[in-house]
Amino acid sequence: MKEIVTIQVGSYANFVGSHFWNFQDELLGLADSPESDQIFKSHGLNMDVLYRTGETPQGILTYTPRLVSVDFQGSLGSVSSRGTLYNEIPETPVDTLTWTGPVTTHTSQPLKKNLFLQSLYLEENANLGSSRGCESENSDSHTEVQDEDIVQSLENEVQYWTDYSKVHYHPQSLYELSGLWSEINDFNNYGIGREAFSGGQHAEEINERLRFFVEECDLPQGIQFVVDDSGGFSGIAGEFLENIADEYTNIPVLLYSVHSPDSGMDSRNRKLAISRKLHDAVSFSKLSAFCKLIVPVGLPSLNTSRMSKYLCLEDRKPYHTSAVYASAIHSISLPFRMQPLGPSAQLSNTSGAVKIKDLVQMLAGQARQNMVTILDIAMPAPAFTGTQAQQSLLEILQPLTPEIAEGVEDMQALESMTVHGAFASGMQKSHSFEVKDAVQAAYLNAVERPKFSHLSIAQCPLPIPLPFPSIFGNLIGRNGELLDTPISESTSRGSLEVHSVPMAARLRSSNAVLPFLENRLANLRKFGLARGALGTELLRNWGFGKEDAEELGEALSNMVTTLNPASLESSDSD
Repeated sequence: MKEIVTIQVGSYANFVGSHFWNFQDELLGLADSPESDQIFKSHGLNMDVLYRTGETPQGILTYTPRLVSVDFQGSLGSVSSRGTLYNEIPETPVDTLTWTGPVTTHTSQPLKKNLFLQSLYLEENANLGSSRGCESENSDSHTEVQDEDIVQSLENEVQYWTDYSKVHYHPQSLYELSGLWSEINDFNNYGIGREAFSGGQHAEEINERLRFFVEECDLPQGIQFVVDDSGGFSGIAGEFLENIADEYTNIPVLLYSVHSPDSGMDSRNRKLAISRKLHDAVSFSKLSAFCKLIVPVGLPSLNTSRMSKYLCLEDRKPYHTSAVYASAIHSISLPFRMQPLGPSAQLSNTSGAVKIKDLVQMLAGQARQNMVTILDIAMPAPAFTGTQAQQSLLEILQPLTPEIAEGVEDMQALESMTVHGAFASGMQKSHSFEVKDAVQAAYLNAVERPKFSHLSIAQCPLPIPLPFPSIFGNLIGRNGELLDTPISESTSRGSLEVHSVPMAARLRSSNAVLPFLENRLANLRKFGLARGALGTELLRNWGFGKEDAEELGEALSNMVTTLNPASLESSDSD
């Protein structure tokens, strides 16, 4: 088996990760439920790729994500950093014999669990038989009302990413940065994160947690790394990635650098605006140096994107926006855990399985050597019927990577697409060969065609767990089908109305990403490298001298030149 270890660094990265693991937990639950659809029972995915088996000191078997999560101290809300499966040994107070004066003890009350976490606790106790009350005749209606209350409370009360997490974590998974609290507002640049990671015991403790998961793997295929790169956490991730590159030279890293919409808003303060632009340039240059493939994710606004036709998203709610990004990462990562094809490819529930190394070679291992890819998503994916539907698949794909060029023709473009849970027509699920034919037809009819494209297909759609936000519009049906007329007067629908969604996601290596790279290079040159640049002292405070800054600029310049050789000529002429 080829395992994957997942790393989440930063607040927003953990918001994304919480949704991602909820999808996996929902798949596990549906596979075991006698009432679920057969598609979920035979999804054709090897969940052991992402999960590990274990045992508590009491001999209870466990199945937990192979995950290392890093965040502020106090970022876990009412959840313990040791999780809930393994009993925590209470600390025994030690008497101080050398002090005879008065002692004052300050304690804080633990945060109260929200309605969703309370329901999880009661449900688990009921399943264990430790607390089961008498069920009334109206128990079904009571459960329905309770679910409605839970959904409503999550929409209004989510503060921490653990508030909607339905997953059990291993004690080695959740790491809080002691001394760094979630109220800190100035943890906003690469330098401060870099210093925080190297100082104290953080570096060794986090590396040791990763070592715990990697060393128990038989044959790890790669590391799936999600980082909130809008502030200091990118500095932590950069130092962490450098250690990974040194210690695990043969394990490829697929890095998703995620931005929340709030983090992309322009500042009226000129100094802060320059600091943010320099941070983005430094962060991207450093992070990309220690991974095999980097995927920038995070639009300035999801609410005003093309996705608003079918989704009702509030940009200021990380609970909302992170759900979309997590859906995309779930979809694009499906090929990493697909089971091998059966005797008949046409009857198989999955096709197009690849490993992380294969994906890297596809998108970044060609002559171009481009390591920056664009992530597109269709949520929900359209039905594959008729020429119009075939063309709309490519047209409906929404880029989640910011600052990219639209309508660019790139003869050297490389793509990898995943489609899962798609409909053929009406409510009929499409077979692999039908999806393949439709996608091929869409590319043949497209004006812009990639040099190479790979397609992975699964019949299992995206499951929508109870704590998923109410972001679906009224043109989306119960199973994620697109409707011609609104299904209700309500503008937003959630997990109680929509149970699954067909998805399409695509990674593409294309020169459409040039504006993203050129903007970062231009900002670094203007504010950090030019004579008398306003940000030179700022970079020095972050630990980057003149030579270090020039190396960052050279790395960005090489990326631009790789995609656009003409830029080298214009640079030389300047």
